[in-house]
Amino acid sequence: MRAFVTGAAGFIGSHLVEALLAADHDVVGLDNFSTGRMQNLDTVADHPSFRLVNGSILDRPLVDELTEGADVVFHLAAAVGAFVIRDRALESLRTNIHGTDNVVDAAYRYQARILVASTSEIYGKNPKIGLREDDDRVIGSPLKSRWSYAEAKAVDESLVDAYVRELGLRAVIVRLFNTVGPRQTGRYGMVIPRFVRQALKGEPLTVYGTGDQIRCFCHVLDVVPALIELAFAEKAAGTAVNLGSAEQVSINELADRVIAATGSTSSIERFSYLEAYGSGYEDMQRRVPDCSLARDLVGFQPNRGLDEIIADVVDEEAAERRSAVVSLI
Repeated sequence: MRAFVTGAAGFIGSHLVEALLAADHDVVGLDNFSTGRMQNLDTVADHPSFRLVNGSILDRPLVDELTEGADVVFHLAAAVGAFVIRDRALESLRTNIHGTDNVVDAAYRYQARILVASTSEIYGKNPKIGLREDDDRVIGSPLKSRWSYAEAKAVDESLVDAYVRELGLRAVIVRLFNTVGPRQTGRYGMVIPRFVRQALKGEPLTVYGTGDQIRCFCHVLDVVPALIELAFAEKAAGTAVNLGSAEQVSINELADRVIAATGSTSSIERFSYLEAYGSGYEDMQRRVPDCSLARDLVGFQPNRGLDEIIADVVDEEAAERRSAVVSLI
């Protein structure tokens, strides 16, 4: 099988590339390195069945070239992270809408299967415990920058659905709920790597809002096999599927658990959303998925809990810190 992966040097994309190569598939990756990192692909950089192209999903001829001959496309490239959306809203909208249009259209024209990564942000402020794929979206004003990412991803999902219904595209949409693990950076607002980095430095852990917000975190190594299986599951074609964990934790408790896991003396500092993100930001109190559809389709069941996720992120960050010290000697 030949796979084309957009966002191949990203956090999830790099783990996906490794898994596909381990299964003896040929892989072509595309990344513009706006948030992806070459070091994420160090283990496969010289693999004979892997080719990485530096470029953008906004480059339609390039997307066409790389899609031609592919059996399956994994579309993971997107502008992500609260800070990226806040600081580069226009660029993010163009990437997430026009870029997806390019990739989806190419997959259709070259008759490839496609998996499109979407997000739990789709559900907005819906507080239901156990969000299902057919639950309503509860989104704030489109004039608040907080919701531009959710709006763009909703357009992506509608685009994919139209290609499926009107043109017969073989596609599945996957809504990811807080996927975390090694290689994720806190630079763009992701909370666990940010907390871990602060704790290892002995800096205060910065909690935005009250810290009572409830989230669920799922290990990337539980998510990636499900991505591959869903891409080829005939019953998944034309559907949107949640992928995540139902293990709930408040951000305050998460901070405490990171401090305990690192043995840090860090304190906790709280900032308002206005201080952290500026005006135009809103948050939701709770977001918990129901992943029974993924379980029914491909037997999805997360095997790694939050403590293991934190431990893996701590181990990677500590290793990077040791490597940085050695390089200075």
